[in-house]
Amino acid sequence: MRPLRAIGIYLLGVFLGGALLAPWLYRLAELVHDSVPRIAVAPFHRFVTRSLLIVALAGLWPVLRALGARSLRDLGLTRPRGQGRELLAGLLIGFISFAVVGGLALAGGGREFEASLRAGVVAQRLLNAAASAVVVALMEEVLFRGGVFGGLRRVFDWRLALGISSLVYAVVHFLGRPAGNGGVTWSSGLELLPGMLQGFGEVRELLPGLLNLTLAGALLALAFQRTGHLCVSIGIHAGWIFWMKSYGTFTNAVPSANPCLWGTQRMFDGWIASTVLLGALIAWPRLPIGRSSPSAT
Repeated sequence: MRPLRAIGIYLLGVFLGGALLAPWLYRLAELVHDSVPRIAVAPFHRFVTRSLLIVALAGLWPVLRALGARSLRDLGLTRPRGQGRELLAGLLIGFISFAVVGGLALAGGGREFEASLRAGVVAQRLLNAAASAVVVALMEEVLFRGGVFGGLRRVFDWRLALGISSLVYAVVHFLGRPAGNGGVTWSSGLELLPGMLQGFGEVRELLPGLLNLTLAGALLALAFQRTGHLCVSIGIHAGWIFWMKSYGTFTNAVPSANPCLWGTQRMFDGWIASTVLLGALIAWPRLPIGRSSPSAT
């Protein structure tokens, strides 16, 4: 089947291309060390994950063209004019849902507030979290919902496409961050790829972390399926990212707490998050957001 072949070639190209690109980005960062020292000192695995994202975005439009996409609207990108209400609705859903996760962890003794932060540090961290939320939510929604889910539902029933794309989203975010061995050479990215799968061999890592990421991907895909555009899913995703970037700054782990129940600073890796995400999925059909797209039947 040609569409499946196109998707398979795309995924293979993303991993191989990203692994081969990473050493070049690493060398480029070394050249600009004096100008951007923060980038230059980043561990190599971050260059690998960023390279995978770059290659994935670069190859997204050609593979979607092969699957029948003809415009940016097929990616879920529409003019922002008139979409402010749905963007805000999505942002509130993401913000409130993870605020519930954090609030339950604090109330239940799974986390505690960090009391030593200065006002200047707090403001800077909040600004960084907001900037990350905007950039990450936009890029990942275009890639995973507009690209992967949107492409798959051109081949399969949208429900099957939702399941596959949500699992792909979870697996990609579940990749580990192994340390490199020695200096960086042209093949270092390829050598690092097997180590990025190490978390899949541990049940504690798989559950509930991988489950929660799959539930999150499903909720985001449902938002795209109902509305026909990415505004709501971008808002939900941005709300989540904001909390995930802020949570580790403003709270600390309680040594006696069970991280499997309450989660860590990543928020999504505890059973409390599972409950909240599942509740959001159950409540989703009743929320007055968006309209049913023609393909949602």
